[in-house]
Amino acid sequence: MRYETVIGLEVHVELATESKIFCSCSAKFGGEQNEHVCPACCGMPGMLPIVNKHVVDLGMTAGMMLNCKINRTTTFDKKSYYYPDLPCSYQTTQWFAPICVDGYVAIDTPDGEKKIGIKQIHMEEDAGKLVHDDWTDTSLVDFNRTSVPLIEIVSRPDLSSADEVVAYLEELRSLLRFAKVSQCRWEQGSMRCDVNLSVRPEGSDVLGVRTEMKNMNSLSAIVRAIEYETSRHIDALENGTEELVQETRRWDDVKGKSFAMRNKETAGDYRYFPDPNIMPVVIDDEWYGSIKESLPEFPKVKKAKYVSLGLSDYDAEQLVSSRAFSDVFDAAYEKCKMAKEVANRLITDCMTILNKKQQTMDALNINGTSLGELILLISDGKITLANAKRVLAAMFEEDIDPAKYAEENGLIVSNDTGKVEQVIKEVIAADPKAVADYKGGKEKAIMALFGKAMKQLGGNCNPQLLKDMLIAEINKN
Repeated sequence: MRYETVIGLEVHVELATESKIFCSCSAKFGGEQNEHVCPACCGMPGMLPIVNKHVVDLGMTAGMMLNCKINRTTTFDKKSYYYPDLPCSYQTTQWFAPICVDGYVAIDTPDGEKKIGIKQIHMEEDAGKLVHDDWTDTSLVDFNRTSVPLIEIVSRPDLSSADEVVAYLEELRSLLRFAKVSQCRWEQGSMRCDVNLSVRPEGSDVLGVRTEMKNMNSLSAIVRAIEYETSRHIDALENGTEELVQETRRWDDVKGKSFAMRNKETAGDYRYFPDPNIMPVVIDDEWYGSIKESLPEFPKVKKAKYVSLGLSDYDAEQLVSSRAFSDVFDAAYEKCKMAKEVANRLITDCMTILNKKQQTMDALNINGTSLGELILLISDGKITLANAKRVLAAMFEEDIDPAKYAEENGLIVSNDTGKVEQVIKEVIAADPKAVADYKGGKEKAIMALFGKAMKQLGGNCNPQLLKDMLIAEINKN
């Protein structure tokens, strides 16, 4: 018998806010254990929550990017369960009136475009983090992450393979990063995924027994988990190796297996009820309209536009993978109208600087118009590429005028051919062997002389002019 896999995802995304959802503690990743906590996010009695408006802004933004309907009146509810990293013994979330419903994400498949339905997006607070110390056989709790704002994106069971899941998650990540909703960094836990999976005979419309794998935090692990769990379900149905039950399972990526954790809870187990301390959030037309107007173009639209400017698919894909890179590209191109040159400076030179700083693409914070001006200086032959990189490095430190900076630091190409000629003569006289090698047919020998001359000139010479004058001077003798 042939079987088909049915998959739905619950994706948890930490929002890009400075502070937590119900208090003013920092929501930034990292810090010493229990450094970013206060009585409110530690669950102390008598503390009342105050909703962070920016969380609602980002919740609406996410919904609009995912083609959802925005509930103009949205409420918060208490989800009751006990776990040591949850100080109140309940999580403040949304159940009865989530902020977004009925959306979709379009993905590309071998059979064409497929729309993956979004059941809802709800805002909620994150839990803390348990740190297990096997040496002392103890577990410690870090509350830094407690009340960091999340959205949970609940898909419909429209996915049918690991490939579709990867395509969906990559598209989701691209959209949310581009809209600056979240950094969506798997390695930091700001994007996590619960995988709900069942198997049924091909063509059936009856869902099989569903299992859930919790807190998946890498695409590679998700793929392996789906493949393993699908095989386990089929083996149970075909050979009766085990009785499938609705349960929550833990994926062990080292062992390549999933293990039962507990029976799957139902909504009744969580005893949802409205949070009496948080008033309903009413989104009026002005608020809704301001978020709508702030939306960026979708990454796919941007990519098509960049390709139409003459960029390769690869270059365009690199640019739209980061909103910061895309914004700088747009401003630079507007200034200089040289798409390929702008892309090269961003993808090569800017990425080199960011890598040295151990920063991601989203950390790019340079003036795009200034980058366009720098590219015009290169194009006009007023600055060499080597010196342009020095100017670019300075642009990472402060907002500068490229032309003024280059002038003040002696980086503008010199038109003094007399000085160039003098340097060439000195270089030739100091390295007769390289001259002889070049005259003997070793073309590469000229580059040794070229490099020495350019160094003496401080890089302030048109490379082609220097090479032409160098060859001409050698041929005189």
